[in-house]
Amino acid sequence: MSERGQKLPERMDDTRFEELYAAYATDVLRMCCFYLKDRQKAEDVTQDVFVKLITSNPVLEPGKEKAWLLRVALNRCRDLWRSAWLKRVVLGSAAMERKSAPEMLNAAVERREMLEAIGKLKPDYREVILLHYYQGQEIRDIAQILGAPEGTVASRLSRGRKLLGAILKETWESSDTEE
Repeated sequence: MSERGQKLPERMDDTRFEELYAAYATDVLRMCCFYLKDRQKAEDVTQDVFVKLITSNPVLEPGKEKAWLLRVALNRCRDLWRSAWLKRVVLGSAAMERKSAPEMLNAAVERREMLEAIGKLKPDYREVILLHYYQGQEIRDIAQILGAPEGTVASRLSRGRKLLGAILKETWESSDTEE
């Protein structure tokens, strides 16, 4: 404890690493899956994040561990998106192409359309949408993760929603005219 009664940042040990992995690995993986749209690459990034956690031995303030992990994951996802190899790969999941009962098919189509629409957003908007809606992060937490002012995050979230709505509207209108 510090003089002000606050918990001091802790160094990483095996027990703390295991606690953080148990608490946040699923969140990191989920975020990476949404960002990359490829489970295998998302698992690789998640592994990289936790390897970095154990090897770099950062001093993490209590309550800010998830923010650090998601920031590292986002940076790694960005690196993959920027790579020339990934730009040549057609992203998508075979699981979304399976035909099933009509309700399941509609849900899969809507989910695919939403993910495709999110994928069309510029990275700044895509990141805040994913962090807010898929990770449940508040604006102040997203600001901390991205290292941006809260006002900027709020603006990106608002603009991202509007752009997402426009993209989805266009998608739905074009599918209506094809029928």
